Amino acid sequence: MWTWTLLPVLLTVTGIVGTWIVQCAVRQPESSLFCVFCNVWTFLIVWVVVIRYQLVRELSDSCCRGNLSGLVLGLLAAAGVTLLGSFPMRVFFLMHLLGAYLAFFVGVAFFWVQLWLTYQAEPSHDRCWTGPLRASLCSLCTSCLLGMFVLKAVGLRDLAAMSEWAMVFLFFLLFGTFAIEFRHIHRCHATVLMQGGSVGGSDDVAVGWRPVV
Repeated sequence: MWTWTLLPVLLTVTGIVGTWIVQCAVRQPESSLFCVFCNVWTFLIVWVVVIRYQLVRELSDSCCRGNLSGLVLGLLAAAGVTLLGSFPMRVFFLMHLLGAYLAFFVGVAFFWVQLWLTYQAEPSHDRCWTGPLRASLCSLCTSCLLGMFVLKAVGLRDLAAMSEWAMVFLFFLLFGTFAIEFRHIHRCHATVLMQGGSVGGSDDVAVGWRPVV
């Protein structure tokens, strides 16, 4: 079913278009609009990260720790995005800086973990071309991240800003690659499981949600 494929595609499209619209986002109304976009992106990122985690968990038992690491890194990166939008740099510099570090550094780490899962998690229907594509985008994204700091250090702030925006676009393109795996999802459903105890006793209730491929 192609319905779930639209989720990462929507994130990529709104990310690239929204970033192009607001650009620097240091003045009103661009700053407020940037905050709205960041909250929307955070919502979509959380959905994509959780579905990706559950998909790998459903298909493979050999990458539990790596998959869990990807989940944690993805949620931290999403938190960084919402901090970026909620705390303007000129007003709350430290919180904005924290959001930037979470979004950029943790985000890059998240995508490298996902690249590792692309090759390690079984089965992978599209590994032969998804892997090289994801590896290329991860490499470019990491190069832009390092280049941004080097260029800022030598005083080339305009080039550093260009490197930063290129990295943001690459981020959204990387999220879009999850559409490749999501197209194999037929449906998603919630499950409620009773853990321990007896029927009618003080059982613990576990609520789960998982995709079906």
